Amino acid sequence: MPRETLRAVPTNIWFWIAFHAGVFIAIAIDLKSFKLRDRELSMRAATQRSLIWVALSLGFNILVWKTRGADQGLDFLTAYVIEYSLSVDNIFVFVLIFTYFRVPPMSQHRVLVWGILGALVMRGVMIWLGVTLVSRFHFILYLFGIFLVVTAVRMFFGKQEEQDFGKNWLMRLCRRSVHVTNDFHGEHFTARVNGKFMLTPLALVLLLVDVMDLIFAVDSIPAVFAITQDVFIIYTSNICAILGLRSLYFLLAKLVDRFIYLKTGISILLAFIGTKMIVADFFRIPNGISLGVIVTVLFVTITASMIATKRKANAEN
Repeated sequence: MPRETLRAVPTNIWFWIAFHAGVFIAIAIDLKSFKLRDRELSMRAATQRSLIWVALSLGFNILVWKTRGADQGLDFLTAYVIEYSLSVDNIFVFVLIFTYFRVPPMSQHRVLVWGILGALVMRGVMIWLGVTLVSRFHFILYLFGIFLVVTAVRMFFGKQEEQDFGKNWLMRLCRRSVHVTNDFHGEHFTARVNGKFMLTPLALVLLLVDVMDLIFAVDSIPAVFAITQDVFIIYTSNICAILGLRSLYFLLAKLVDRFIYLKTGISILLAFIGTKMIVADFFRIPNGISLGVIVTVLFVTITASMIATKRKANAEN
């Protein structure tokens, strides 16, 4: 079956407006509740907030299902699960960044808020560019597929190396270009020291978080093109996955060491998605099967990780 070409599925402008209004209202309510809480999220609170964001996304999925049909509803659900699972890899890196710079827990929340807002803008631009390229040059999909397979192989066989975030090119450039304080100034990104306007280390952390998210988006956004080329589905599934990232971070930050096989699972998913894109002109894999593969791989790798780390802990005790 030939590959489905990029479809210009009409989406009423008011649907776009309503989606963004809902997003900003949800963010405002979440931020207000966190400010009133005025303390670090506990595991229980992080779990509750993560479930709320998932429930909101699934609620939007039902709306898509009813207004645009079952096929579009399945496309959104599959794309959302892909983006949400790939975002876990972001969390691993965020934990390393916050640990390296010794960012206080409350300041981590502020960085994640502004980082997510920046990610919404950057991903919107990247999705627009991707859709434009695919609509004009069909072979781009093959390049996306090959890129994902190569990334998967490198991730599967590559060794995890300790990163020195303070000495990478971006941090060196910032410290040479602008004045940066040595100490944090609460949750502020800027400070005035001895009458001089300066950035705080928290501003550098925010910049690094946004750059790392941009790098991860290079993997995650092409992956969605294996599911659909509908710009509305691609965009909304990305946004819904990103919105839950902050609560998911506080939920998983203390459990990162438990997910020892998750990176292997993500590499398998990228390889599967990339292969699906490459062979789509000759052999079409339905999105229902793709969703089943994705959920199965995640379940197996997470379960295996938990069992292995629990056995290791018991053996050490």
